[in-house]
Formats: sequence, structure tokens, C-alpha cells
Amino acid sequence: MMDRLDQYRIFVQVAEMGSFIKAAHVLDVPRASVSAAVQQLETQVGTRLLHRTTRQVHLTFEGSQLLERVRPLLAALEDIDLMFQVSQRQVSGQLRIDVPSRIARRVIAPALPTLLRRHPRLRLMLGSSDRVVDLVQEGVDCAVRVGTLHESSLVVRPLGAIALINCASPAYLREHAAPERPDDLTSRHWMVGYASPTTGREQPWEYISENGAGRVVDVPSQVVVNNAESYIACCRAGLGLIQIPRFDVQHLLDAAELVEVMPAYRAAPMPVSLVYPHRRQRSRRLAIFLDWFEELMRSHMQA
Repeated sequence: MMDRLDQYRIFVQVAEMGSFIKAAHVLDVPRASVSAAVQQLETQVGTRLLHRTTRQVHLTFEGSQLLERVRPLLAALEDIDLMFQVSQRQVSGQLRIDVPSRIARRVIAPALPTLLRRHPRLRLMLGSSDRVVDLVQEGVDCAVRVGTLHESSLVVRPLGAIALINCASPAYLREHAAPERPDDLTSRHWMVGYASPTTGREQPWEYISENGAGRVVDVPSQVVVNNAESYIACCRAGLGLIQIPRFDVQHLLDAAELVEVMPAYRAAPMPVSLVYPHRRQRSRRLAIFLDWFEELMRSHMQA
């Protein structure tokens, strides 16, 4: 039989994810063990904590009360573990993170060998997409978010802001000539459209004027994409101008496959943040990753 603390941890995971199967997947234990732990806990406290249906699991009134009391208890235990583990070099276990695809490819993947050599017992589940995942529902420990954040219950760790630059391919510039000012864009230029994976709306062309005010220019597009890889590929193919973080395309700038244009009229820098569920989730391995990633991104942040 599991001890009470393990039962509490499993109960909290099931309650937050609304699913025994999802909780078992995140905890990396059999579903039967998750179900048994919750049943044992219900027997010991003498009341039903969860309503089970074929589709989802919901808290009972008593379950909600227990969840409210157990969360700070588990958070305090995590703090104690961190206090005594702070001098230990090694961490172990599985860590699930989600990051934008280009950050995964251009920043994290090349640096991972160093992190994993330092912590060989750490197993990283690296999800990469341009959509906003639900950390609790999908069992993700931490996510990297680029752009302005909406209100949520997540803990936010701001890292700074990354500079955006305006780019075009040499072929595009041979055909259209390089724009010198934003006014040039409306008459004889195209942009590659980027549709937000969250809203589906095409993002406008933006820049900061000489007086520091944000401005928008109506630039036509012949193609609209919804991920960064396609966005850059269309620019390289000569289909229009793009606004992109410098680290995404520095290798293409160095190879003269893309060219920066209008450096005096860039869009506002984009904030970058690490987000994770409340302190219950801040394990030693997560703390290690947070510090490592913040240091990794430091050179890409706007001074």
C-alpha cells in the first residue's frame, strides 16, 4: 500500500488533470496504481473525493476541501527537499517542457548535451509547437512563452525581451528594391503573413516610430502561415518580408541567404517568460532547468 503522501500527490494530479489516465501518464505509473491510490485515500478519509464518469473526473465538495489543504502541504515538502538538495549536483527523473519550435531547434537542442552530461539521470520530454498548451491538462512542468501573457494561475518568470528584425531574401530585394521607410511598404511590397496559432488572425506589420510610439502598416500578403518554420521558408523563397527574432535567422544572415532591412524601424521587442504551475510543481529538476534556460537565453536578450 502506498504511503499517505504518495496518495496525496496522486490525488492532486488526478484532480488537476481531470483524468486517471492522464495522471498515470504524467506520473509514469500504471493506471491501476493511480486508481488504487485514490480508492485507498477515500477509504482512509471515509468519504468520496472524486466523481467518476466515462469522460472525466470531477471533485466532490469534500475533494475540493482536501485539495485546498493538501496543495500547501506538498509545496512545503518540496521546499524542504530543495533546501537539503541545494548542494547536490545531480538531479534525476523526467521533466516535461514545451517551447516554441524555433527556440527548441535553434537554442535548446544544440545546448542540451552540456546539460545532460551534467545531469545524466535527467530525462527531458521536449515538446515544441507554436500553440499555447494547457500545462495542467497536458501534464507539462514548464513552458516558454514569447509575447504578452494573458492572466492565468501560472507562476511567471520573466526573462527579458528579444529583438525583432525585418528581413527579406536577396531575390525579393532584386525584384522589389529594399524598403527604406515604412511608407514604402504599402505601395510596392509584400509581407509573408503570420496567423496566430491561438486566434487564427493574421498579425499586422508593426514598428516603433522615431518618437517611440507603436505603429501598424497595412502590408498585403500572398501567403499566410501559422508556424515559424514556414514563415522563414516563405521569406527565403522570395514571397515577402518578415519580422523575426534575430537568433532565428542569424545563420541565414551570416550566409547572406537573408538580409536585414529597415533597421531603424523594427517592431517592439517581444517579452520571453518561463511559466509553470504553482509552487507544487517546482521540483529540483525544474529549478535546474529554469536556471539553465535563463542563462542560455541571456545572450539573445535585448540589452
